[in-house]
Amino acid sequence: MAKKAMIEREKKRQKLVDQFAAKRAALKAIANNQELPVEERFKANLKLAKLPRNSSATRLHNRCQLTGRPHAYYRKLKVSRIMLRELGAMGQIPGMVKSSW
Repeated sequence: MAKKAMIEREKKRQKLVDQFAAKRAALKAIANNQELPVEERFKANLKLAKLPRNSSATRLHNRCQLTGRPHAYYRKLKVSRIMLRELGAMGQIPGMVKSSW
């Protein structure tokens, strides 16, 4: 149950990141523009701080889509090393054969 919850939480975060990406980028551009007055940049920083925390892309974490495991993640297949091994052994990943010697 906890595994599904973590996967759902990541999906929720991704949705927030997508939703606020443009607004966040605009506020960051204002906050980092040295040509603007300090007050305006400070206001942009305050608005940026008021956005939801999970709307930041740094809050995202790659997780296995099957187990929710955050470590040993293969980006191309979106699974962890453990599931990669199991799926490979069952022949469910095209072109992958479990080696034995």
